[in-house]
Amino acid sequence: MIAKLYGRIDETGVDHLVIDVNGVGYLVQASARTLAALGKADDFATVFTEMQVSENDMRLIGFATREERDWFRLLTGVQGVGGKVGLAILSAIEPADLALAIGSGDAAMVARANGVGPKLASRIVNELKDKVGALAGIGGGAKLVVASAGGSHASDAMSALTGLGFKPGEASNAVAQAVEELGPDATLDALVRLALKRAAK
Repeated sequence: MIAKLYGRIDETGVDHLVIDVNGVGYLVQASARTLAALGKADDFATVFTEMQVSENDMRLIGFATREERDWFRLLTGVQGVGGKVGLAILSAIEPADLALAIGSGDAAMVARANGVGPKLASRIVNELKDKVGALAGIGGGAKLVVASAGGSHASDAMSALTGLGFKPGEASNAVAQAVEELGPDATLDALVRLALKRAAK
C-alpha cells in the first residue's frame, strides 16, 4: 500500500498529476482543491494517497492533507459514493465545511457537488452524521460540537446565516461565540442577531 509520495510534480491535468519520485512517475488522481494546493509543474510536493483496486482497474488518489484523505475514506464508505463522486464532493466543499454540513443535516450543501443528487446527498448526511461529531480530528468536528451546544436554536441560527451567504465555517464560529455569550437558553432571534454581529467582524 502506498500511503504517501514526495517528489517533483512532472505535470498536472484537470483531475490528475504526475509526480516524479526518484525517476519513477506516479499518475495520481486528485480533486481540484488538492491540485491547487500542491502547486504547479516542477514544484516539489508531498501527496497523501489512497489506492483503489477493482477487478479491471488500479488507481492512486492523491490529497494535499491527511484530513482530506480521511474524508475521502469516509465518503467512499457510503453506498453509491465511488472515487469520482468522493473527489467531486471534496472539490466543491472544504473538509471543515463538509463536517458542518453533515453535522447540521444540510443535505442541500452536499448536493452542490457534481454528480450528487438529493437522494445521495441525504444518504451521505444520514450515514455520516453520527460519525462527524466524534471525529474531532477530521475538519470541523470540534467546532460542530461547540455550535451544537445551543441545541436546535444553534442549528437554526447556522442555517439562517448560511442562507444569508456566510460560509458554514464562518456561520458555525459566529453561532458558537453567540452561544457562549448568551448561554444555551438564548432565543433564536437573540442568537441570530449576535451571530450576525460576530460574523460581520
